[in-house]
Amino acid sequence: MGDISATVETYWATAQARDWRAFGATLADDVRYELPQTRERVLGRDAVVRFNAEYLGEWSLEVERVVADSTQAVSWVRFSVDEEETEGISFFTSAPDGRIQTITDFWPAPYEPPLEREQMAERF
Repeated sequence: MGDISATVETYWATAQARDWRAFGATLADDVRYELPQTRERVLGRDAVVRFNAEYLGEWSLEVERVVADSTQAVSWVRFSVDEEETEGISFFTSAPDGRIQTITDFWPAPYEPPLEREQMAERF
């Protein structure tokens, strides 16, 4: 069994480098990639590589944090596309050989909090 934390770090580093061959090597043959907010599911290594390789716009990402146990990990990344920044949280599970078996991505949209909370929280 491989180290899922290191595999996730490699997944993001190879995506940022646009090294799609190495990116694909982090994925199990039958990987399942899901985006609940858009209700999209991409099945299989080749399809996941293509989905990422053909993402439109000039983008870059920076990993803020990866937390893992022996079979699953979560990452927090900052993602910029065409000068717009967002953050993503991704959940990963490991295949028996250490490659990534499942990915579930959440890309929350920022919003302004209700005015009633301005006395309760500091803005950053």
